[in-house]
Amino acid sequence: MNREKLVVEQRWERLRSDADDIKQLSVRRAAQILFDMYLINEFEHALLRLKTDDCIWGPVHTSVGQEAVAAASIRALQRGDKITGSHRAHHQFLSKTMSHVLDEEWDPLEDDMPADGSEAVVRTLGEIMGLANGYCGGRGGSMHLRNLEAGVLGTNAIVAGGIPIAAGAAFAEKQAASGRLVVSYFGDGAVNQGAFHESCNLAGVWKLPLIFFIENNLYAVGTHSDEATAVHLLSQRANAYSMNALIVDGSDTVAIHEATRTAADDIRGGGGPWFIEAFCYRKYHHAGDTPGSAFGYRSKEEEQQFEQNEALRAFPEALRNAAMLSDQQLARLKQKAADCVQQAVDSCTNAGPPRTVRSDLWPAAGSAAEGVRSSGAELADVHYVEASDFEATTSMVFSDAIAAVTGRWLENDQRVVVLGEEVASFGGGAYGATRGLPQRFPDRVLNTPISEAGFVGLGLGAAMSGMRPVVEIMFPDFSLVAADQLFNQIAKARHMYGGTTDIPLVVRTRIATGCGYGGQHSMDPVGLFALFPGWRIVAPSNAFDYIGLFNSAMCSNDPVVFLEHHTLYKNRYEVPVSDLDYCVAFGKARVIQSGGDVTVVSYGAMTERLRALAPTLQQRGVAAELIDLRTLDFPSLDFATVGESLRKTGSLVSVEEAAGGQSIGNRLGAIISARYFDYLDAPCYSLTSLDVPNSVSRVLEAEAMLDDETIVDTLVKAAERRLL
Repeated sequence: MNREKLVVEQRWERLRSDADDIKQLSVRRAAQILFDMYLINEFEHALLRLKTDDCIWGPVHTSVGQEAVAAASIRALQRGDKITGSHRAHHQFLSKTMSHVLDEEWDPLEDDMPADGSEAVVRTLGEIMGLANGYCGGRGGSMHLRNLEAGVLGTNAIVAGGIPIAAGAAFAEKQAASGRLVVSYFGDGAVNQGAFHESCNLAGVWKLPLIFFIENNLYAVGTHSDEATAVHLLSQRANAYSMNALIVDGSDTVAIHEATRTAADDIRGGGGPWFIEAFCYRKYHHAGDTPGSAFGYRSKEEEQQFEQNEALRAFPEALRNAAMLSDQQLARLKQKAADCVQQAVDSCTNAGPPRTVRSDLWPAAGSAAEGVRSSGAELADVHYVEASDFEATTSMVFSDAIAAVTGRWLENDQRVVVLGEEVASFGGGAYGATRGLPQRFPDRVLNTPISEAGFVGLGLGAAMSGMRPVVEIMFPDFSLVAADQLFNQIAKARHMYGGTTDIPLVVRTRIATGCGYGGQHSMDPVGLFALFPGWRIVAPSNAFDYIGLFNSAMCSNDPVVFLEHHTLYKNRYEVPVSDLDYCVAFGKARVIQSGGDVTVVSYGAMTERLRALAPTLQQRGVAAELIDLRTLDFPSLDFATVGESLRKTGSLVSVEEAAGGQSIGNRLGAIISARYFDYLDAPCYSLTSLDVPNSVSRVLEAEAMLDDETIVDTLVKAAERRLL
């Protein structure tokens, strides 16, 4: 048996600075880094005191002990670079914000703190305290900090949740050829999350300008990383994704700065992503000011050992020994940082003890529901039409309409990119929805790996960075693989970050009920997406509506999900001649048949079935009013049209092909009953398929799905008030 030893080609190095290396830093740069470290330390301890005084609501995850990781790495970046962070990111947020506000020439040894610098600390504290003067208006708090002007795309409370977003921001920078890069900071626990691995793979495949920066502080909450991870050196995982990796000690300020500079210079020179692992130590427990030893998962001796070597001791001492800073200068830096933090505390609280929150800084309580989605101002000048507004029409296959309108946007807007599995394969994707586009736009119609969480999150990061991605999730069931990005991130980001970000993102997905794809390729996800009001949901039933609603979605600054039923893909529909630019309004239902006996609401392919059943209903003496809802998210659903219909009919049935538990019918009925109770002669009724996963068996699938006979019988009973 022949055996060949294989060698990994990527760099994997440990950097350690010696006494002379500190002189690579200018005195000013060294003072800036140390000032940031002092500021972070003073700020974090102030937070802990305010938490004790009940001035902070929710957990406080401090970075005490990890100050140098943020200060030294961020001072090696350029002003326009971006970062993302985790739930423990006060230090990175402060460093990036202060490095933006205080320009390269600001000398903390000589210059006074400018008003902008003081204000940045006040606003950071205000945000963590949940106050209106915070960067996100108090919405985000400690774990959801954002300051895009300074390059902080957002910190994230979901472990590894921000990593795909960072990949998306890096993708946007690469597409723009900006020369800027992104740093994603996260902890050791994140390397066991799928989102981390998917993002690493995407970054490696597409050579994104991204630094994956692990702050390995050895513990999750109380579980040591060696108990949770099969490799002791987490940066070993970089090799699997063709990334160079560097390891540094989190107390080695100079090495942290050099590692970041090395990675950044290589990326700007055309290299791919890098990986940096900083071994650091969290002084306190997961949250609060109690040491971890009090909970028994680590010893006091271990804590004392790390405290003796912490960067806030080692770095000032090294500067003193190198004759770069005197004791007086060191003391001045520390005092300047302390004064800045105290000023922020005084600005946000009333003097104590105990200190109390200034009541005039609370956000208006009535604003709690604001900012879940865009105000719609971006759509104010859009002219909306309906099919009846056009005289000259031609027929178009539904899937061709998808490709045509997508291509129109790719042609007219360089910010548009199409991402998904196989979207660039076979000349037009797996089902023809991108037909002809890969050849015309090879750099913007891109196949992704099979990694829904990764590429959906990348789409979000790209959208938050100014692009307009169209992301295809091949089957709706796969949205559950990407659930964190779809629902914790995309659906919540605008509100969570205080309305400071737009999310111009379209997600398309193809519903495959009724074709033998089984329980994991056949769901209708309408009820799932409807749980999150940040999403707009549309389900076009014909090519005309698809084109118009897609144009509205691409003009919108909100995330929009398109539910496309497979039975529509090969059907032909009338569309305007030579016009792919018209818009159909969100939140406007379409009455497709008038009637006075029962109001029937539905969407997508089911509206075609209902129209076909109308003659049968008429033969049985029922004149049903059929309404195609088109828009399905509850904040913009057209209740007015439904209400006007109920004035005539007094009875409502919602008809969906979705399984019972995945439908919106019962919730819709409850809202309509509350709004239009006086119009109703009978309870609202929800008609759905059985509440079971679809079977592959033709017989079992047919039995589970809603059939025509059941629809007709139910509508006749509703018209005759015999349903319940």
